[in-house]
Amino acid sequence: MIIQILDEAEQDLVNGAAFYEHQCQGLGNCFLDSIFADIESLHLYAGIHAKYFTYHRLLAKRFPFAIYYRLNAGDINIYAILDCRMHPSFSRDRLS
Repeated sequence: MIIQILDEAEQDLVNGAAFYEHQCQGLGNCFLDSIFADIESLHLYAGIHAKYFTYHRLLAKRFPFAIYYRLNAGDINIYAILDCRMHPSFSRDRLS
């Protein structure tokens, strides 16, 4: 099973890391390490997460972010990694 992070989701990672790095030096790398660990867990748990807006949603363990993905022919495509503190309409609009 291959996990592919699409361009928009990759930009979400860059933005999230920059935000946390601005808060405290080194926290951006901690954010990335944590999110990538959550993404790697999809090798075992892909497909068990509840669906929101037609995407499976994995809630990150250490940061208030959600990973939105779909299963396609045995592969996992990550479409967005969004901050859960944003208004719900932001997520809905982004994933529509």
